[in-house]
Amino acid sequence: MSYQRPNGHTFSLYLRGGAGTRRLDGSPAARGRPGVLCIMPQEHSSEWEITDFSQFVHLYVPDDQMRRMFAETFDRDARLMALPEVTFADAPALARTLRQMTQAIVAGSHLQAEEAMAQTINDFFVDRRYGGMRPCAISGGLAPHVRRRSLEYIEAHLGETIRLQDLAAIGQLSAFHFQRMFRASYGVSPHGWVAHRRVERAKSMLSGMDPIAQIASACGFSSQSHMTRAFKLGTGVTPSAYRQRQ
Repeated sequence: MSYQRPNGHTFSLYLRGGAGTRRLDGSPAARGRPGVLCIMPQEHSSEWEITDFSQFVHLYVPDDQMRRMFAETFDRDARLMALPEVTFADAPALARTLRQMTQAIVAGSHLQAEEAMAQTINDFFVDRRYGGMRPCAISGGLAPHVRRRSLEYIEAHLGETIRLQDLAAIGQLSAFHFQRMFRASYGVSPHGWVAHRRVERAKSMLSGMDPIAQIASACGFSSQSHMTRAFKLGTGVTPSAYRQRQ
């Protein structure tokens, strides 16, 4: 497999296997394994040999988005951003957020996936091996009118897919900056707030006679099983058990 000067930056995390993967233009002894990270900056070129099974996740980030997040997070000129080329590195913090992003995508939780993606970029920049930069201090949180409009938007769209970019647009902020300001204002991430509000709406609807699958759809869960997991996490009981208690 060849990567020839791709447009954008690539973060690649090995989830399973990888022992049969090696970089032909790198160290011949270095091979993939679960949990290791590769970073392929824009304009990067490399040659790889893959001889057995592996499972990995690639996060592709456009250069302009990466530089905007860098400038907003650290209050520095975007031209100062530099991404190293990394092959088979142990990076636990980055691996954790990339796994969270993957799990959120599989579960159909778009908002949680977007948050994990933004956190991955932030963790990369603050990792001492890749710059060790400190984010700007957060002060004030969201403006009152942005807080009000954000919560109104969430309540009005609980039954739909809520995206971080749509929430950020309310305050004319970047997705990553909005996420940080929201947490400063409410103590939880946008995903955490939305998950709580969906469970609360489901609790109120369970007092009626609508089928649980219908309630799950009305509250924005991807399936009945998704609602059951989230509901039990938030209340300690399943929706069926909660309804019986009512």
